[in-house]
Amino acid sequence: MSKTPTGHFAGLDIGGSTIKAMLVNGKGEQVGELVEVKSRVDEGYPKTFDQLQAALEALLTDGGVTLDQIEGIGLDVPAPCSNGVIWGKANLSPDWVGTNICEEFSKIIGKPVTMTNDGNAAAFGEFLMRPNLETGLLFIAPGTGLAGGLVLPGGYLYEGANGLAMETGAVSVPFREGSELPTDANGREGTLEAWVSLIAIRRQLEVKLKSKNYANHPLNQEDSTIKEKAFKLRDFATDGDGLALDIFRKQAQVLGYAIGDQCSQLDPGLIVIGGGLAETKFRDWYLQEVRRGFQRRASPFYQQSPIPPHEPTTQFEWAIGGDAAAAFGVARKAHKELG
Repeated sequence: MSKTPTGHFAGLDIGGSTIKAMLVNGKGEQVGELVEVKSRVDEGYPKTFDQLQAALEALLTDGGVTLDQIEGIGLDVPAPCSNGVIWGKANLSPDWVGTNICEEFSKIIGKPVTMTNDGNAAAFGEFLMRPNLETGLLFIAPGTGLAGGLVLPGGYLYEGANGLAMETGAVSVPFREGSELPTDANGREGTLEAWVSLIAIRRQLEVKLKSKNYANHPLNQEDSTIKEKAFKLRDFATDGDGLALDIFRKQAQVLGYAIGDQCSQLDPGLIVIGGGLAETKFRDWYLQEVRRGFQRRASPFYQQSPIPPHEPTTQFEWAIGGDAAAAFGVARKAHKELG
């Protein structure tokens, strides 16, 4: 039987705009409050290390813990990574790529460090926040891109042979705009991320605003960029705006369709959808549209058991961890691996 760690573990969730930090004790329980500091990932990893140390110092002060009491640190990054090394730039500056972030930060902080991507960290956090869950959990979070992660039944975070599994945005879907397959931010044609991401919303919004049907739409009367207009689309959807709801309906149904295919490969049992959509007032409507797409694609036995009383075999839920899920998940990952 493994020994329960006696020290504490820090989880540092590195985002494009903020770093969120959480502390857990030897039992894996949260200590103190979630801490946030500004992120500087676009200025290079040394500048980000300064911010990580600032977050850690604030975390220790809030939790009444000293650095000597920290046994290990977990990091998560918004980019592909393997064994502590960043493999793709994503939203980071170029100097991150090829750098062993775990090794470099460990030298500075004097503690062992483990790392994963942000989708994996959030998936693990969401799983752990459901202590009675008996199935696996597939996590999907639409945002600027599309993050994903998979936790198997029993709590094993699946990261693949190289730590690069569950790049959910790369899944192919057959939907076209006119005669063309849309491309995502990485130039890939026909991917899920080309339909379910902020970048996809900008593209679809720009097309719709050019059509005669929406010539008099309020967004066409604004002197603002398409990026600024896209950020307002959730507010319009909340107010029942037809253009906004059309875009989110298509997004949701394409997402559900792709989840149908993923269930045939993974059979997770529970689908958790995170990201900013989880905080919207139209989220129940959105989730119903996801289910419509799923029902169109998924085989019947991934929807419900053929054996009476025909229990559902795939459930859908919104994320419950909010901004804290990834920090909690990566803190617990450090607790598990470094304790």
